[in-house]
Amino acid sequence: MSLLFVFLILAAQYESWSLPFSVLLGTPIAVFGAFAFIMLRSMEMNLYAQIGLVMLIGLAAKNAILIVEFAKVEYEKGKELADAALEGAKLRLRPILMTSFAFILGCVPLALASGSGAVARKVMGTAVIGGMLTATCIAIFIIPATFYLMEKLVHREKKGEEMKKEGENHE
Repeated sequence: MSLLFVFLILAAQYESWSLPFSVLLGTPIAVFGAFAFIMLRSMEMNLYAQIGLVMLIGLAAKNAILIVEFAKVEYEKGKELADAALEGAKLRLRPILMTSFAFILGCVPLALASGSGAVARKVMGTAVIGGMLTATCIAIFIIPATFYLMEKLVHREKKGEEMKKEGENHE
């Protein structure tokens, strides 16, 4: 249900049905990273890990939104689709890396916690660090590619519709 709401909000924001897919396809990468790190540390998936996942999905989507937004602006300025995707990724790479690694380093004390309630903090910290590391390292490459593919598919369909209309107008 939450994915549907996020999709609809992004569709309204971008005024497009295709661009939200580029954003939402980056979030499973973060979730996979969280699961992988939890399994590597032999922890269980509990409520605290799930809270970390909600936070993680928001942060991974934020990074994807930044890349897609800048790529869309560059494409609307008249750049080729591939160049726009690369330019959007290049423009937002440093801010994404800075905020992601600041967040990851801020969560290190959670993952290394000791004392009472340490297990809850360790699970949450591990999920968030693992997911954010994975999303940062992998999604920054996949998001521009999905933006390119989705826009290529959508604009191919639009060109086909325009050619049909032109054919009807000539008759």
